[in-house]
Amino acid sequence: MWRSVVVARAAVSSRQGGAVWRRFYATQNLKSKVPSSKTHTQAQSDFSTKWGFSKRSYLCLNPRFFSQTSTNPTDFELSSVGIVEDIETQLVDSEIHGVCVQDLVSSDENRETQLDGFVPGDGDEVFGVSEQSGDAQFDSIATGDENSDAQTDNFPAGDGDGEGEVYEINVEQLENVLSLLQSSVDGSLESDLDDMGLTLHEEFVVKVLETPLVLGENLIRFFKWAIKKKPKLKVSTAVVDALARAICSDLKRNNAYALWDFFKEIGEKENGLLNVEILNELIALFSKLGKGKAGLEVFNKFGDFGCVPNVDTYYFTIEALSRRSMFDWAWSVCEKMLDEGCLPENEKVGKIISWFCKGNKAKDAHSVYLLAKEKNHTLPRSSVNFLISSLCRKDETVTLALEMLDDFSGEARKYAIKPFSTVIHGLCRMKDVDGAKQLLSKMIAEGPPPGNAVFNSIISGYSKAGDLGEAMQIKKLMESRGLKPDVYTYTVIMSGYANGGQMEEACKVLAEAKAKHSKLTPVTYHTLIRGYCKLEEFDKALKLLSEMKDFGVQPNVDEYNKLIQSLCLKALDWETAETLLEEMKEKGLHLNGITQGLIRAVKEMEEEELVLGS
Repeated sequence: MWRSVVVARAAVSSRQGGAVWRRFYATQNLKSKVPSSKTHTQAQSDFSTKWGFSKRSYLCLNPRFFSQTSTNPTDFELSSVGIVEDIETQLVDSEIHGVCVQDLVSSDENRETQLDGFVPGDGDEVFGVSEQSGDAQFDSIATGDENSDAQTDNFPAGDGDGEGEVYEINVEQLENVLSLLQSSVDGSLESDLDDMGLTLHEEFVVKVLETPLVLGENLIRFFKWAIKKKPKLKVSTAVVDALARAICSDLKRNNAYALWDFFKEIGEKENGLLNVEILNELIALFSKLGKGKAGLEVFNKFGDFGCVPNVDTYYFTIEALSRRSMFDWAWSVCEKMLDEGCLPENEKVGKIISWFCKGNKAKDAHSVYLLAKEKNHTLPRSSVNFLISSLCRKDETVTLALEMLDDFSGEARKYAIKPFSTVIHGLCRMKDVDGAKQLLSKMIAEGPPPGNAVFNSIISGYSKAGDLGEAMQIKKLMESRGLKPDVYTYTVIMSGYANGGQMEEACKVLAEAKAKHSKLTPVTYHTLIRGYCKLEEFDKALKLLSEMKDFGVQPNVDEYNKLIQSLCLKALDWETAETLLEEMKEKGLHLNGITQGLIRAVKEMEEEELVLGS
């Protein structure tokens, strides 16, 4: 006896996660005679074309859907009811009561074999399944007995906790939750969430957390409520990461501290829930907020949470502490990074070096530089130059800066005049002028080509040391390289001669300076005036004071003050001093009260002597 064919599509999940059975029936009278294989194949093709099935995805119907409603053994009945979506998409890879559709789809050869076997017979078996088995299975579905319930366990239903289910977010509930969280609410937030009767799932929570324009404090409260009210809700690292990203995108201090408190709570309860990336985001947030101490606290908790710091962890922590000028703590973190032998990318290493240089930790910054050099990092040139300049500020670290100059090569060395000049200046300051001279010779041979500033530093160093002969040799070397000694060059040489009492040599240098430069500086004359005053040759000092105007130099208060004091204290010549005072008043210069009092004192002392002498 022929059975009518019932083609069923099951398990269209509702938004609440429930399962709704959809059935379709079709009835079509076929010819009484037994169809041939060719005729049946054509019928299959017509059926596939009518309902949108491809020929290569022919559905071998499960016998459980055969009914006893037909009394005509020659009737091949098909009916359909309630197809609302693309039936082919729903059938592929779905499971109907534990029987996979793909398992029912065979190759072209097997299909032909099955069709050839699909002929009228005694009606006992169809596709290898007995009539009684098919009837029993269909009856169990129709009556909803316990066996049917067991068969339908694979369909998503209820609160969405079933394993292997296909979860779909309830859009209406999602919109209601977002509407609540996007508004400023009071303490009734949790009670409002309770009243919604939400069906929570990990995907639902992540969707809420990833929605923009939601208040950060509300997100944290929602997440805590979800964990407390829905114990079955799976809290994974992905969910926590979504919460961290949402809070860290909003630079609010209270939210950052609330998130940190929450992380400490869940991190202590479940080890492995927090990962390095999540904690790095929080440290970076504290860095942006200028909360270096809080960032360090997160860093120190890595071990408790079962996390191992990476290069970003060290960088963000050092950055957070450096922004608050906590350089000692920052260096303690940096030392751990160096011990691990890891460094961030080149730009970040350059920033770390610059931060320690600003914090007067140039020697520590040099340690970072050495590790970067060992690992063949190419650091930003500005950071390297800053490090060299910082090392040259202290005499004990100038040699470190000198060693760094050997790392310059090629084009980098060609344009590295600034760091080379800084090192030479540092060597001269620490009175290692010979070392500076050796570096000068190296610069001439290998580059970068030295300029006036380099030569002037060495000339000044030799002049201060009293080695005027070597200073003049450097001056001649300077001229041989096509460089013109400037006023400063002549001034430092004259200063050296004046300090040694060699005023004639100083005057020769002054004459050369006048010939080369039409305008000199007040410092040039002040140096010689001071030298003549030391020798008590006040006439020559006054002559220099008067000729300053001829070379575009106006005497300032220092020249007058020095000369007046020398006249009063050494020559007791209050009259000349008084004349200079009147000259100052005419030029609008003001002499300090102590020097004016000195003039009066010398004048009164001389008058008293005249009275006593008479």
